[in-house]
Amino acid sequence: MSTYTWDHIHLRTTNPDAMAKWFEEKLGAEVIRTMQEGKPRIDLKLGGAKIFIAPVAAGDGVNDAPKIPYRGLDHFGLAVNGIDAIAADLKAKGVEFTREPTTVRPGTRVCFIKAPEGVSIELLDRNV
Repeated sequence: MSTYTWDHIHLRTTNPDAMAKWFEEKLGAEVIRTMQEGKPRIDLKLGGAKIFIAPVAAGDGVNDAPKIPYRGLDHFGLAVNGIDAIAADLKAKGVEFTREPTTVRPGTRVCFIKAPEGVSIELLDRNV
């Protein structure tokens, strides 16, 4: 049987700089700027994962972001410790919550935040 490991998450946006800035300022992502085929490229490192940001221009044939929740890839989750303090910090930074911190089962609290372009991110604290 084949073995699969995560390589990256790919986000499409009309404003790559604003997307990168949001992840950097709100979640502490490392922003990596390079050139690819003569064009600027922005990648992020967050929680050990690579996030590639792809620019979208008018007429590219890319659909608008769907409304949350929707079918298909719904969200990605980030593990955290101290979710209530983290949520308070994110609120102070103006992050929009689509679900406030909630205990979903003993020992596990979650919340959901909304990133640019309708990207949904779950924060999970499995240590409460």
